Amino acid sequence: MNKDVLQAKKDAVSEIEKGLKESASVSVVSYQGLTVAELTELRRTLAEKNAAMTVYKNTLVKRALKEMGLTGIEAYLDGANAFVFSKELTAGPAAIVKFARYHEKLVIKGGLVEGKGVDAAGLTEVARIPSREGLLSMFCQCLNAPIRNFAYAVDSIAKKQGATTAPAAQ
Repeated sequence: MNKDVLQAKKDAVSEIEKGLKESASVSVVSYQGLTVAELTELRRTLAEKNAAMTVYKNTLVKRALKEMGLTGIEAYLDGANAFVFSKELTAGPAAIVKFARYHEKLVIKGGLVEGKGVDAAGLTEVARIPSREGLLSMFCQCLNAPIRNFAYAVDSIAKKQGATTAPAAQ
């Protein structure tokens, strides 16, 4: 084998390993039958969500997984696959699931979520989880609710007492 080809393969494996380390979730999708315009649309959508879709040879991905000690997605590594690397846990899967609703040729096979292998149904469940910002907003609303309710109670008591004391002042 040519030394340049061997070095290119080693570089690709190290690139895959870097992507696996930096990503909270990695999705494996089959993109056969999608047009170039549809793939471009998907890539743009993913870029907005801080995720990226890349095509690698399955053997190189298997080698990177083996070197990192990750298991769970080997069964999905057949045929033409694209790999979606997402730094936020839910961003990539959510974008893929939404895109797959309108483009039936995009098939979600499975993936890795925080280093554990999941199937397509598992990725769909991960996609339903609100984003980090959404979860923080919900948490703040939960913290704010008792204070808001207390303020409403104090206000209604003040209005009620104000209505009863106002005629006495005249």
